[in-house]
Amino acid sequence: MVNSNQTPANSFVVAMRKVYNPIGFSKGYNFVLWFLTIGYIMGFTLARLQYFSFYGIFCNPRVHGASGASPGECYFYLQNPFKIGMMLHLFCILPAGVLVCFQFVPAIRHKVILFHRINGYLVILLSLTANAGVLVVAQHAFGGDMATRILTGVLVISTTVAYVLAWINIKRLQIDQHRAWMMRAWAYFSSIITLRIIMFLAALIISSIGGFYTSRPCAQIASIVGQDMTINLYPGCLPFFQGKDNALEVLVKAGFPNGNPVEIGAGLGITFGSAGWLAFWIHAVAIEFYLRLTPAEGQRLRQVSYERQLERGFRHPGSAGLVAQRLGDANAYVPPSRGTDALSAGEGYMLSVPGKKRRVEGMH
Repeated sequence: MVNSNQTPANSFVVAMRKVYNPIGFSKGYNFVLWFLTIGYIMGFTLARLQYFSFYGIFCNPRVHGASGASPGECYFYLQNPFKIGMMLHLFCILPAGVLVCFQFVPAIRHKVILFHRINGYLVILLSLTANAGVLVVAQHAFGGDMATRILTGVLVISTTVAYVLAWINIKRLQIDQHRAWMMRAWAYFSSIITLRIIMFLAALIISSIGGFYTSRPCAQIASIVGQDMTINLYPGCLPFFQGKDNALEVLVKAGFPNGNPVEIGAGLGITFGSAGWLAFWIHAVAIEFYLRLTPAEGQRLRQVSYERQLERGFRHPGSAGLVAQRLGDANAYVPPSRGTDALSAGEGYMLSVPGKKRRVEGMH
């Protein structure tokens, strides 16, 4: 249990400390940030655990919008290899989204280290498998335009690279960088939640403006509204039903949320790629702001990394992982006690980094 040594300002703070101290938080604002971000992921994931019923809910032709796949998506998701890809994605990313929330609970990280390690490997395995699945379906997801395909590739690459860097750093006992890269990985993953908020808003806007169209295969349209309605709504599909062009596509207007199901799917598909890029940018910037505005935990973990690397006999304790001191021109890491004592005494001392030494002069 964590206890804050600061005198509580009022009874509300006293009550809240009884909530967040037992799970490892010593400061209220850290708990609030944790609650908002982890609650964001957990709430979204729990709401979609129903998608384990792949045929009953996710690809039920009578269920669309918020309770299932976007209209027309399951025309492809019920065909192999796209069915396998979507099942891999759903059945792996949903449990990963629940399990990862426990990785960011301080009490678990500090007191149940074995669970933290095993759960971490499981989260990585599940989410990377989910990445593989989403690559399979990217060409048809929400229309599969170029913006969507590139977005999918960037998300997969970004999360995978973040995982690799987090893994390398923890193997080098660089705990501060491990924390930073794991947080980045899930900031990127969770952009898919913000994507949906932006997508729905954008679909409303473009549908109200009017004049936005996209192409959809006649076969996909027929899977949504049936052959007769397809011919009535989109006469250009007639050659498809006559067997003259099996790959025929027609233009569909964006009509979210008051259009027919085909127009609703078109409205969501038109905005999916651009909404994804905006969401990814928001999350990528937000996580960097968070890491730079909350340096105390990073500094504490850097000191822990230094001590553990020193015990293990690493050549450059405090900088054994992938840190700026090894890769760029930043100053070498100085343990707080050593740096504080030396500088306060007005002394200079030598800092060694791979291939170079620097003298840091005392402050006067």
